[in-house]
Amino acid sequence: MGVIEADLAARPRPGRVVDLLTLLRPLHSVKSLLLVPLPLLEAGHWTLTALAQAAWAVAGFVLAGACVYVGNDLADRHRDRLHPVKRHRPIAAGRVSVRAAHLYRTVLVVLLALIVAAGPGRPYWPLLAYLVLNVAYSRSLKHVPLVDVGAVALGFVLRVVQGYAAIGTPISGWLVVTVFSLSLLLIVGKRRRELLESGPDHRPALRGYSVELTGHLLQFAAVLSAVAGLVYVRTEAPLGPYGPGALVLATPFVLFALFRYLQVVLVDGGGGDPVRGLLGDRGLAVTALGLALVLGTAFVLARHPALAAVLLR
Repeated sequence: MGVIEADLAARPRPGRVVDLLTLLRPLHSVKSLLLVPLPLLEAGHWTLTALAQAAWAVAGFVLAGACVYVGNDLADRHRDRLHPVKRHRPIAAGRVSVRAAHLYRTVLVVLLALIVAAGPGRPYWPLLAYLVLNVAYSRSLKHVPLVDVGAVALGFVLRVVQGYAAIGTPISGWLVVTVFSLSLLLIVGKRRRELLESGPDHRPALRGYSVELTGHLLQFAAVLSAVAGLVYVRTEAPLGPYGPGALVLATPFVLFALFRYLQVVLVDGGGGDPVRGLLGDRGLAVTALGLALVLGTAFVLARHPALAAVLLR
């Protein structure tokens, strides 16, 4: 028995239900939940209809993401066994059979189809585009350096676009650029960590990267994220006359958040799991809270001129 097989055999075996839930990456559902408030804010009203449409978009993308995760674990099970962390995933570890995983994914696809069929009638092309993109990613794009990170980042953009399509509100071009560049930042940070941990044996596309290149890509993506995000706040965010003030106050928070993330990746050796890293870092959490307070205050004042007149007189 090899070292990997012995290690897997020695680990305690979770229950079947836990394994099936693990395949869905429940923590990563936050990706969909965090992006839904943006279109609701743009719409300017939180009616039951708007909330129901947003919930439909969330449910659709959570299920679509679950289908993608199970499919990727099936396709990557042999490479995952070479990774120090991913080899413990249920399929790679042999706790969920390939046949059971295929059946599980089929059930998820049926549920997704039911969600789409019972939806509010809004366009769902971003959801379909997300599924097509991920099929192409799993089959070929994931092996093409640079294209692989762009494809994953585009998936985040499609989440946001679906939220706006569900609400029926047009989306800002600068917001699209911001989401895309921020996603690139997180994904390149993850690739850098994978490069340092396991090299190209686990992910062949890493042969097209180097530690130096990922450092440059992180800097470029960080600059683009800052510029696009601040331009969005100043020009197209629903902040009315308070956009310029929000820009000034938000700039330190935006820059510190980006600086802190670069520090986590380049100095502390983090970035391997962007979701856990963002949710677990106190510096980023406090900065996000401050930024939300600034933008939220500007948004409330813009929506309620009478309140603004009382507070700012």
